[in-house]
Amino acid sequence: MSAPLEAWSDFNVAVASASGALAGLLIVAMSVNIEKILAARGGTARSATAIASLAIGLLATCLCLVPNQPLWALGAEILGGTVLLAVYACSAVRYIVTDRTQPWHLMPVKVVLAVAPLALFVIGGVALIVTDSPGGYGWVAAGAVMAMLSGVAFSWIALVEFLR
Repeated sequence: MSAPLEAWSDFNVAVASASGALAGLLIVAMSVNIEKILAARGGTARSATAIASLAIGLLATCLCLVPNQPLWALGAEILGGTVLLAVYACSAVRYIVTDRTQPWHLMPVKVVLAVAPLALFVIGGVALIVTDSPGGYGWVAAGAVMAMLSGVAFSWIALVEFLR
């Protein structure tokens, strides 16, 4: 583990474990209602975004535990993974914004749940690259927590809301 991030080790182990468990729960929740998710406009894109957010959170917290890794390299790995997974978020946002069948007042919440985790990971990754100091990792940690909140919210949607 990188010495400057040693103080984050317990947090990273806990978040990596929770993210992995939550991703498994989300996959099970999605499998229960897969027909409804596939039939819903944007259902697959929103599902992929929720899983992608949890995956980058899991990736970021695990990569932080790699011994002797320079902070700029950690930032580059987090940023690269986030940019790749952002394709799903962009697709989900497009569906959310153009879906006229849903209540308009829920649109901002849905967009924030889709985009906020990835935005925080981007800020954190860039901060780690540019500053090469542990200060940017707080943004990554916030992204991981937001990804878990987003994952919990989408688990509810996959288990209940798609059935309405």
